[in-house]
Amino acid sequence: MENATRVKEFILLGLSENQGVQRICSVMFLLFYMMIVAGNLLIVITVISSQRLNSPMYFFLCYLSFVDICYSSVTAPKMIADFLVENKTISFVGCIAQLFGVHFFGCTEIFLLTVMAYDRYVAICRPLHYTTLMNRRVCGRLVMGSWIGGFVHSTVQTLLTTQLPFCGPNKIDHYFCDVHPLLQLACTDTYAVGIIVVANSGMITLSSFIILVTSYAVILVSLKSQTAEGWHKALSTCGSHITVVILFFGPCTFIYIRPSSNLSEDKNVAVFYTIITPMLNPLIYTLRNEEVKNAMRKLWNRKV
Repeated sequence: MENATRVKEFILLGLSENQGVQRICSVMFLLFYMMIVAGNLLIVITVISSQRLNSPMYFFLCYLSFVDICYSSVTAPKMIADFLVENKTISFVGCIAQLFGVHFFGCTEIFLLTVMAYDRYVAICRPLHYTTLMNRRVCGRLVMGSWIGGFVHSTVQTLLTTQLPFCGPNKIDHYFCDVHPLLQLACTDTYAVGIIVVANSGMITLSSFIILVTSYAVILVSLKSQTAEGWHKALSTCGSHITVVILFFGPCTFIYIRPSSNLSEDKNVAVFYTIITPMLNPLIYTLRNEEVKNAMRKLWNRKV
């Protein structure tokens, strides 16, 4: 442990070292972050305040929006601040805390998206048993299981990383602290740890993605017997989930399913699941959903 505390802080190289690009990025990502917080907070407030949005789908959507706010808040404020300063340092403790937060909220979101796919499967394929299978208690347990799963996963990743000795160099070629960049800075052979990291992160991402794809495949097959109106309604609802799954799981699978070899490429891809997807989620779920839009209009009229 003596070697592990030798490095007191790390230097985050960020997305670019060009000063002009950094200024542009600071404004752009500040706008992105404001949209993330405002959009997802609006969904949370709308679902909580609307009596019509009391189905399990909106219950899960509310938690997904809350997780998106937390997830982006772990990385975005630090990244935006680093664009404006020359000394882009982060303490060892702060780095480990950021690592824990990224994996905690990221993994929780993966499980929530999987739960939302299961909810759509039950609603479309087993409609007569929907109220029994997806009652309030079951929904609460599924959400709690998502939080616990994210916590366990993040704890494993964090403990694996903190046991490594860091004696220099301390420059991280990323805009936040993640497992792969830190493994490359460790003063020891990290092959075994790298395999465990890939097995932990990669298999959770890949297995959840396979479950999601299978669920939606079964849903699409079952829709053959539906009327044109039923097909359109079900497809409209599932379309939002499928879009989010592709945007989130695609980059995650790319980064965590294999040992990292190109950090510059990884950090550019990471922008999609830490910033872009949380920003687009409110638009995806509201633009295609009349119930949410109507609830937002009523909320706005009530406030005005």
